[in-house]
Amino acid sequence: MVQRVAVIGAGVGGLASIKCCLDEGLEPTCFERSEDIGGLWRYADSMDGGRVSVYRSVITNTSKEMSCFSDFPCPEDFPSFLPHGLLLEYFRMYAQHFDLLRHIHFKTTALSVRKRPDFATSGQWEVVTETGSVRESHIFDAVMVCTGHYQEPYLPLASFPGINTCFKGQYLHSREYKDVEAFRGKRVLVVGIGNTGGDLSVELSRVAAKVFLSARSSTWVFSRVSDHGFPFDMVSTTRFNHFLDWLLPSALTKRIRFRKFNSWFNHANYGLASTKSSNFKVIINEELPFCLLSGTVVLKPNVKEFTKSSAVFEDGTTEENIDVVLFATGYIFSFPFLEESVRSLFDDNRSLYKRIFPPQLEKPTLAIIGLVQLTGSVMVGAEMQARWVTGIFAGWNKLPPASRMMADVLKKKPPVKRNPSERENLKISFISYTDEIASCAGVKPSVLRLLLTDPQLALAIFFGPCTPYQYRLVGRGKWSGARNAILTQWQRTLKPLRTRVVDDSSNGSDSWRWMCLLALPVALTAGFLLSKYPRLGWSPRAGPQL
Repeated sequence: MVQRVAVIGAGVGGLASIKCCLDEGLEPTCFERSEDIGGLWRYADSMDGGRVSVYRSVITNTSKEMSCFSDFPCPEDFPSFLPHGLLLEYFRMYAQHFDLLRHIHFKTTALSVRKRPDFATSGQWEVVTETGSVRESHIFDAVMVCTGHYQEPYLPLASFPGINTCFKGQYLHSREYKDVEAFRGKRVLVVGIGNTGGDLSVELSRVAAKVFLSARSSTWVFSRVSDHGFPFDMVSTTRFNHFLDWLLPSALTKRIRFRKFNSWFNHANYGLASTKSSNFKVIINEELPFCLLSGTVVLKPNVKEFTKSSAVFEDGTTEENIDVVLFATGYIFSFPFLEESVRSLFDDNRSLYKRIFPPQLEKPTLAIIGLVQLTGSVMVGAEMQARWVTGIFAGWNKLPPASRMMADVLKKKPPVKRNPSERENLKISFISYTDEIASCAGVKPSVLRLLLTDPQLALAIFFGPCTPYQYRLVGRGKWSGARNAILTQWQRTLKPLRTRVVDDSSNGSDSWRWMCLLALPVALTAGFLLSKYPRLGWSPRAGPQL
């Protein structure tokens, strides 16, 4: 029987894990090597102890309603997209509300996590920690690793001949970037066009003499501000859209998505992406298109090689007098504190059952929390993982036999191993994954059942944003405030904008409700028919369960 649980890391995954342990009557002890909570989101001017933190200007890419803890909404006066300082304040509010801090040992590093000699029967772990110069050994029934995937910088210097032999300028990884001051008046080359590469290119363009952005893959850019000014993720991440993605042929959904992206600006004209692209990534950046249009950022293909002061690109062009090369090439995860026999069980998160459990362990008492890439908020995914894991530790949920777990891992694992800079292509659908884990935990809501018992809520769940409160309506951890949180989520979104009220008598809410009422039976009927008659061309197993 699991009782004492070690939680390693006090970032968002660690806080959620502590709280879920307490909900299940377990005894969590969290070890955090720094002096405070927040993990990656706690900004620091320097890299104290090698800790990765966000840069000074960073703002969340997912909105507050789509990113909050499922039973603790963000304050209504917080803006929809949070600067890192406000997000950290929210984490502090959460930790204080649920009295989590007393379970955290700060300035304490987990040096090693090893299976005890009787692990095959007890499932217990020996955890050695260090506080200052004092080392201690602890015995735990289970371990939750919550150190995330932003751990070690991925710096593929071997792919860029000349960078560390010929090039006389400076090069660094984006992990070392904090603000623009060190780049003022310089000619900067940013390598990598993920979210970080796009953000840093825009920010540097305000002070640098020139910014070049090197992109290897096709990239689609969209804004956090959607049609009519609402947060993009609240408009797009809905069960209705998820249902359409399953219902329609993938070629058609891709075409619709590309057309939507190009409705903002033609990506081919900017050299970013083509509708013929087979491999592509999607990034969030409102300002990059204008920077390209104004010439403050110049898009370039992949770098072929570096000379003494120049970068030569694969299309044969050369940019002279490069002062700084900034690699925005991502991260690799590592767990140096885990014993080698355990680390060798998973080479990446796709070797883990449901991206959480090493399936070959004799006892399922080790869980990796937050090591997943989603199309939505990783914070919500991490909390859902923690709820399921602690339910297993407490005996409420069960894992299948190891053979079935291994079969599931092999079925879902891509045949080709990709480098971290391509992990955008490996993102999992936010709704698909959270629904999958919620089903395992017994907390996934049924739209069909709600349609019979609470039609207003059913409509909000199916057509509205898939906010985390939906997973607090049923099952263990049910929250009495979940229904109200769902029905008032748009009010909380608009509240911080009401600093100057204008008269607008037009109101389309009634017509929207009628449209939902008419569309829901059609969608549910289509889903029923396709499940009933698979010869129509779609597999019911691949689709969402209503």
